[in-house]
Amino acid sequence: MIGRKNLGVSSFLLVLLALGFFFATYNLLTMVIQNKAADEIGKLNPLTQMPEKTGGGNSDMRFHVALTATDAIYSQWQSRIMYYWYKKVKDMPRSHMGKFTRILHSGKADNLMDEIPSFVVDPLPEGLDRGYIVLNRPWAFVQWLEKATIEEEYILMAEPDHIFVKPLPNLAQGNHPAGFPFFYIKPAEHEKIIRKFYPEEMGPVTNVDPIGNSPVIIKKYLLEEISPTWLNVSLRMKDDHETDKQFGWVLEMYAYAVASALHGVRHILRKDFMLQPPWDPEVGKRFILHYTYGCDYNLKGELTYGKIGEWRFDKRSFLNGPPPKNLSLPPPGVPESVVRLVKMVNEATANIPGWDTVTRG
Repeated sequence: MIGRKNLGVSSFLLVLLALGFFFATYNLLTMVIQNKAADEIGKLNPLTQMPEKTGGGNSDMRFHVALTATDAIYSQWQSRIMYYWYKKVKDMPRSHMGKFTRILHSGKADNLMDEIPSFVVDPLPEGLDRGYIVLNRPWAFVQWLEKATIEEEYILMAEPDHIFVKPLPNLAQGNHPAGFPFFYIKPAEHEKIIRKFYPEEMGPVTNVDPIGNSPVIIKKYLLEEISPTWLNVSLRMKDDHETDKQFGWVLEMYAYAVASALHGVRHILRKDFMLQPPWDPEVGKRFILHYTYGCDYNLKGELTYGKIGEWRFDKRSFLNGPPPKNLSLPPPGVPESVVRLVKMVNEATANIPGWDTVTRG
């Protein structure tokens, strides 16, 4: 396979590992076989392979922007804001941003198909995600990569709660993808668990990067190789009680990091890839704003994290409907990043047609 020598994993070890993963996940995959998705998953080697494709991508640095999403209102309004800002910065100088796809893993079209370029894929069989909906993310990428026509040579894996604060260049370097180092992803501190999925003969635990799958800019052919492994490791981790308990809501992130390491892929860690208010007070030279955390402040501009503030912005306040237009700005003293977040949300909601009327399709 292209680039195999550079990936540093011997064919012999990879075959042994594939066999081990196959038997370890037999029961899980049996559940899948009983579902309509079985015909698709059954075509894949559970560790390493995607169906063979012919033809190649463009040789430039453009990357396809791909986010996974559902048809829930909570996911829809975030996706609309994300797409608004993608369109605004895409063609600015120093941008390598190519086309855009919302990979919709609800199994059916929704009412945003005409607004946002979308590709419908199947969710995991009922019950297989055990209420952890992000397990659908690797399965969504497996299906999309197999079935879609993707012109760009690189892919940016993004999420609905990402906002582009400036045009994004391609931060990857050839076969070395670019990823964001999350402070809470610490493979070395969980070596006992990591070794269940990344055996010693594959190398030190430090080969597992402190990342999730998003944001990551990666060559398409590498993601085609990694995605089935990412799916398989995710299912195995969820099926292992100790791992599930320890990793919790970041389990799928660890699964991507381990899957990449199994293929010998190391990521360039870019702290400037993303900021996360309220913990990052300034936008600075960052490219993506990730609003996963609630922002709670008193009227003195002091953070009251863990306690609902007199002023707050938290995306979870809008689980059942989009945020209203013209949200109030934070009080004086609140960090620039939080002010910028609210202003960007307000601009998007003021300019997206039908913001207050679109409901779940």
